[in-house]
Amino acid sequence: MTNSVCSKDLTLGQQGEAFAVSYLKGLKYKILQTNYRCRCGEIDIIARDGKVLVFVEVKARRGTSYGPPQLSVTPFKQRQISKTALTYLLRNRLMDENARFDVIALVFRNEEPDVTHIKDAFDLAY
Repeated sequence: MTNSVCSKDLTLGQQGEAFAVSYLKGLKYKILQTNYRCRCGEIDIIARDGKVLVFVEVKARRGTSYGPPQLSVTPFKQRQISKTALTYLLRNRLMDENARFDVIALVFRNEEPDVTHIKDAFDLAY
């Protein structure tokens, strides 16, 4: 990981998102957009995995004292992400696309975080 991603100037969330983008690029995902926002909410990363459009939620923590980071993607958060994804699909005329929701959970203990990538983490919820 480059020092720019782990820079002290970035918040933990920004570090996590930067690491996740780099991680996904390493898996040959094509990054389409980061930090997509609309009135419904925000999606951290929108990418393509082959022909599948992937909406990625990134959760980063410094430890697991409050449980693994992926547990913070609650049903409420899933509904927010789903509504935001539907808005993105509608605005970009992509309603017929195959899509899924992934969660990337990162625990920063040292330079390189522990990574848990949950593909198809949840179904559309609204």
